[in-house]
Amino acid sequence: MICGADEAGKGPVFGPLVIAGVLFEDDSELIKLNVRDSKKITPKRRTVLADIIKKIAINYEVLIISASDIDDMRKIMTLNEIEVNAFSKVIGKLKPDICYVDAADVNEKRFAKNILSNMSFYPKIISKHKADDTYPVVGAASILAKTTRDEVVRKIADDLEKKLNLPLGSGYPADPITKKFLKTWVETYGKLPPHVRHSWKTAQKLMKDSAMRTLDDY
Repeated sequence: MICGADEAGKGPVFGPLVIAGVLFEDDSELIKLNVRDSKKITPKRRTVLADIIKKIAINYEVLIISASDIDDMRKIMTLNEIEVNAFSKVIGKLKPDICYVDAADVNEKRFAKNILSNMSFYPKIISKHKADDTYPVVGAASILAKTTRDEVVRKIADDLEKKLNLPLGSGYPADPITKKFLKTWVETYGKLPPHVRHSWKTAQKLMKDSAMRTLDDY
C-alpha cells in the first residue's frame, strides 16, 4: 500500500492549516487522471478531481488545524514541528507500507526522520521537495488539502466580507487585498477578525500599530 501526504495553508495569516493523506494500492489510476500538484490545476478541475480521488482511494484522511489551534501550539513548538505532528497523525491512520510526503522542512531526510519518530509503526517514508509534482499520490493529497482549505476560507470570507463590504483576498500576508482587509477591520473593531493567526508577524504588527495610534490619540 502506498500513501501520499501534503499540506495546504502553511503561510497564510487567515484560516487553517490542512494536511491530507491518501491511500492506494498503486498510482496507476492517478496517472490516468493526470493528477499532479494542485497549484497547477484550475480550481474547477481540482474540485472534480477531489471528488474522484475520494471515491477511488482505498482510504483518505484530512486533518484541519484552525488558526487558534496553530497559535496555541506555536507557544510550545515551531510551525515545522506542528506539521511533523500532523503528518504523523494522518499517516498513522492510513497505515501504508510506503509513504511519499512533500517535505515541509528544508532538510528532506530530517522531515522524514522526525515524522517516523512520532509514529508507533515504521513505514518507509520518502520525503522530497515538490513531491506533489513528482508523485501522483502526493498530488492527490495536495488536491484534497487544497480543496478542503479553499472551502473553509470561502466560508470565512462569506461571513467576514459582509461586515466590512471589502474582499478578504487570498489570506496571505503579502496580498495587498488581505492587508487592506485586516487594517480596515482593526481600525473598525479595534481587534483582529476571527480566523486570523495572532502569532503571525503581520497580525502582531497591526495590533502594535493600532495600540500606538490609540496612545497618540490619547
